[in-house]
Amino acid sequence: MDKLRYLVENTIFGVCVYLGRKMNISSRNVRMFFIYTSFLTFGSPIIIYFIIAFWVKIKTMINGQRNPVWDL
Repeated sequence: MDKLRYLVENTIFGVCVYLGRKMNISSRNVRMFFIYTSFLTFGSPIIIYFIIAFWVKIKTMINGQRNPVWDL
């Protein structure tokens, strides 16, 4: 059960975990906020979620591949 939870929380985009760490709140609360607002606004936060997922992925790729030529 813990492996499934890790897969869902960290591997599938990791947006709620990222936002929870940035705002210093539980990722579960962020996830519930996305779920409730998606039901209330007919899915528009899902678009925001995918935009944030794209942004987080690009940010991790930039930070992970930063390898200047002059740093030997």
